[in-house]
Amino acid sequence: MKHRFTYQFLKEDGIDPQLFSLSNVLTDLKARSEESRKRSLPIFKVLETIAIVESVEGSNAIEGIFATKDRIQAIVEHEAPPLDHNEEEIAGYHDAAKFLKEHYEDLDFNEETVKELHRLLTARHFGFRGGEYKKADNIIAEKDEHGEVRRVIFTPVPAVETEMAMKQLFTAYQISRDDYEIHPLLLIPCLIVDFLSIHPFRDGNGRVSRLLTLLLLYKAGYDVGRYISFEAAINEYKGNYYDSLARSQAGWHEGKNNYVPFIRFTFQILYHCYREINRRLIGVNEGKAKKHQRIESVILGSIVPLSKSDIFSFLPDVSITTIEATLAKLQKEGKIRKLGTYRNARYIKK
Repeated sequence: MKHRFTYQFLKEDGIDPQLFSLSNVLTDLKARSEESRKRSLPIFKVLETIAIVESVEGSNAIEGIFATKDRIQAIVEHEAPPLDHNEEEIAGYHDAAKFLKEHYEDLDFNEETVKELHRLLTARHFGFRGGEYKKADNIIAEKDEHGEVRRVIFTPVPAVETEMAMKQLFTAYQISRDDYEIHPLLLIPCLIVDFLSIHPFRDGNGRVSRLLTLLLLYKAGYDVGRYISFEAAINEYKGNYYDSLARSQAGWHEGKNNYVPFIRFTFQILYHCYREINRRLIGVNEGKAKKHQRIESVILGSIVPLSKSDIFSFLPDVSITTIEATLAKLQKEGKIRKLGTYRNARYIKK
């Protein structure tokens, strides 16, 4: 194996400056989301309950594992026993996700955590021994809704080299985690690409990778996945997920791969999650408040920059002319700032 596990290229002089800008945008959204949570804690508790069900459903759906929403809800919320193999998979993911949510502060990205997540993920499978690295070679494949392989995406590290590759991955993570010049948001997608390129387990690697993504995001302070399902967002853009992963794995064995496509995809999913929190949080009192007051409430209550068309989607009975006039007034008063120009213009609370 020629691949070298190192992330020194993630320092500012080694990566696209736009990615640093995007990471700063996400850091700003993280802070705005935390402010909103302090003001709207009961709403966030409801979002957290919804996200658990959506995450279990979404992460399994990516792998072609399905059950009805009623059965997923029964398993997640009422601990109903699984009735078939698909439901065993779903119950296992919930067990692992629950463990992660309850203990992430005490966990780290290391062999013990990775194997424990896999053990929990597969513990409901009769006759399957989880938490052990693969004994035979495997492949990364895209599957359809029936679990049938559509295409082989990547041939991972051979089984005989897996344990050493995982040790090298954990060591590289520890070195990079402690390097203040490497932004954690840039590091996380690279770790996931490498984990999936090793594909250390016989089965369940994709689901473990998404749990590890959440763990690393939680450890870095980005816990949006607790309130909006990160996994469901990936499932919504599953084609882009497989495409970006394939592009970032091309040349991996020779140490010539490019992590940027998967970094961009991960950033897009994070941004999608923040936008979805924003959409669910914005409440409009259409009966009492005047139109300009409702516009001001939407823009000042938003955690993501909004365009005129975004505002119109929340307030379809308000004309674009009224929206433009209110935005100009809020800018003049110093309450909001404008990002971009013309059709790309977005507005955000100062």
